[in-house]
Amino acid sequence: MKKLFAEFFGTFWLVFGGCGSAIFASHIAPAENGQIGILLLGVALAFGLTVLTMAYAVGHISGGHFNPAVSFGLLAGGRFSAKDLIPYILAQCIGGIVAAAALYTINGGTGGNAAGAFASNFYDSAVYFGKSYSLGQAFLAEFLLTMFFLIIIMGATDKFAKGKFAGIAIGLGLTLIHLISIPITNTSVNPARSLSQALFVGGQATAQVWLFWVAPILGGILGGLIYKFLLQKKEE
Repeated sequence: MKKLFAEFFGTFWLVFGGCGSAIFASHIAPAENGQIGILLLGVALAFGLTVLTMAYAVGHISGGHFNPAVSFGLLAGGRFSAKDLIPYILAQCIGGIVAAAALYTINGGTGGNAAGAFASNFYDSAVYFGKSYSLGQAFLAEFLLTMFFLIIIMGATDKFAKGKFAGIAIGLGLTLIHLISIPITNTSVNPARSLSQALFVGGQATAQVWLFWVAPILGGILGGLIYKFLLQKKEE
């Protein structure tokens, strides 16, 4: 149960901190409105910091997944037990949904149901810079970025690596992922994070949420397999 609580609180913090920064602080606004205007860079850093801080806070308890795609990837890479997969995913999804409920309450709603509302994920919508990315483009981005995220996680936590710095590498890796893909999909690479926001927004967000489960999970599995069979150092 301690492992599941660690996954619950870790995922809660990821959604509350990352999506919260996008909802409350990311927009350019007149100074008298009191908004900070952290924009894409700030939101990307916020997501990275949530994982970095919780990796050190509870990573030693549960392994610090906070993401169903990471759990699938670590299972494929031989670092996680199949019997724990479903309980971990349930704890992650519940943590994300409770965080989204808190954000919904603080924000007084979702602010609408347009693409990207309430930090939800999307494809086929020109939310940023007037450019729209298709289903296939969004799928490829989410797939590749989650694949590399798993390679980073498995490499940074390898017993031959300098484990004390793993949280920093993983947190900065997630920051980089968001810098790349916020304009494409609002960045998922995490099915629990996508589900939590989509449930409150409804409409297009719930209709498209399948992609943000399938692409990250497949990418995570491939990343775990790549590290296990192509990169992992063998015992002497």
